[in-house]
Amino acid sequence: MTRSKAKQVDSQRQSLNSTPREMTGATMVWEALVAEGTTVVFGHPGGAILPTYDALAPFEASGAIHHVLVRHEQCAAHMADGYARATGRVGVCIATSGPGATNLVTGLATAQMDSIPIVAITGQVPTNLLGTDAFQESDVIGVTQPVCKHNYLVTDVNDLPLILKEAFYIAREGRPGPVLVDICKDVQNAKGIFRYDFEIDLPGFEPWPSYDLGSLLDAAQIINAAERPLIMAGHGVKLAGMSKELLELVERAEIPVVTTLLGTGDIPETHALSLGMGGMHGEAFANKAVQTCDVLIAMGMRFDDRITGRLDKFVKQAKIIHFELDKAEVGKNVIPTVAVIGDLGETLPALLPLISERRHQNWTQTLQAWKGDTADADILNYEGDELIPPFVIRQLWHATNAAKQQRVLVVTDVGQHQMWECQYFIHEKAGQLLTSGGLGTMGFALPAAIGAQISDRDALVWAVAGDGGFQMTLQELIVLQQEKLPVKIAIINNGFLGMVRQWQQMFYDKRYVGTPILSPDLVKLADAYGIPALRVTKPEQVVDAYAQAHATPGPFLIDFRVKEEVNVYPMVAPGAAVDELIRRPKPGMVQGYSGVQPSW
Repeated sequence: MTRSKAKQVDSQRQSLNSTPREMTGATMVWEALVAEGTTVVFGHPGGAILPTYDALAPFEASGAIHHVLVRHEQCAAHMADGYARATGRVGVCIATSGPGATNLVTGLATAQMDSIPIVAITGQVPTNLLGTDAFQESDVIGVTQPVCKHNYLVTDVNDLPLILKEAFYIAREGRPGPVLVDICKDVQNAKGIFRYDFEIDLPGFEPWPSYDLGSLLDAAQIINAAERPLIMAGHGVKLAGMSKELLELVERAEIPVVTTLLGTGDIPETHALSLGMGGMHGEAFANKAVQTCDVLIAMGMRFDDRITGRLDKFVKQAKIIHFELDKAEVGKNVIPTVAVIGDLGETLPALLPLISERRHQNWTQTLQAWKGDTADADILNYEGDELIPPFVIRQLWHATNAAKQQRVLVVTDVGQHQMWECQYFIHEKAGQLLTSGGLGTMGFALPAAIGAQISDRDALVWAVAGDGGFQMTLQELIVLQQEKLPVKIAIINNGFLGMVRQWQQMFYDKRYVGTPILSPDLVKLADAYGIPALRVTKPEQVVDAYAQAHATPGPFLIDFRVKEEVNVYPMVAPGAAVDELIRRPKPGMVQGYSGVQPSW
């Protein structure tokens, strides 16, 4: 959300509750959520949060707020996360004290790493029991401080309305992130005066820093003089709603684009200037472009290790321009030539009039040649009778296109299938892929897909998971039935923790310790939850399986039994430069896979 939009929304919210009223702290929670425009919360009740749950009843009865009962609190945070990623709004989760609150931690850390706005509300023991090691007491503030943008312990009911308003403000403004509000049980029961027309005043918190015109002019001068410019687009482009403006810049100055994992789809991947994802498992030509360009324009991204590879060899030949909202990310890993600090929703539109129309024919022709070399090593270019994951993912892309759905969302877990999704599903829009980036959280796909589907019940939502990650959160299958959600599920079932096995194959002499994994009969499991399912073992079954999934109302699960030892290529090994890639060995035999070692 851009600064102007945020101010407009905040102004609208302030007018909703200007009349002070007496009520319990528990009721204040729901009144505040309604004022913030929250319509759904994901949670699990328990003793310390029970007064707040009791106060929910009239809000649910009126249809103001819908509560989704999760089966594990971690999944409440992931559902709130998926909801927020799909909508751009603040997701809300709720849990009790002690284990309920600590179970949220992984989901909050996932959101924090990926800049996702969440407000987590937790119950706490009564104020007189704080610090006594009471039943289900934990230091939730201490536990969650490292994985939240901010957090609060509420010990006075009169503080609660302002704290809740601040929590939503902090979560969504500037660089988004999770905020936790821990409310003592006696505060929930106590009565106080509720009002919500506060002006937020947080000294030291500068969510929308003003950009410096001089740095913007310097950036434009460098871009206009470049012969081999390259844009690296990240999650910030989507957060700022700047995909259209990015495309305008790309086409005006003929600048190719590499994306980060969370920047996937920032420009349509069918565009001639799209180079797809860079980094550890990025396209070879994309990484080579990064290491060959003379100007790297980083937009809305942080230079983490998966995108840079070995830092002392990263982009030594180029000037670097970093457009970034969060000052803390500028210069943390990579020192830019010019830093443009501010809301990309302001800085990118301001940059556009300063950029000259250019063509970089030699540069783009070179990139096209590199693309051709990579295509020669594509596993899909070789015939075979076995079911391999890249084929499954590419056919998913074809199937979703054929479905003619207005909105398609693919929510992945973490591992090999996540990288194959980036490589073989062709993304046309920002935010089409929802995935855990910075934290790399297994078990994310199913609950996040539920959150995304609840945000838009008409969207076509596919959860894509490995057999390992799926088993971490599969209990949430019942939520699909409980909420009557049409989420489709694709399990890439290779009998391994695939990405870990790949590392063991490449760097640990094929010692597959702890990575072979046994799964239940996933078709029978789905049936136990009342979900129709298919098992697919051959390439010729894939198209019909997707068609059947799309033709079936409600949820559907496909268990793809794929070849076990298929690797993700290319790969940047630990300690290597981003262009020092392990490439897929080319088959010794064109027909069949028998000549391919060690790629699969």
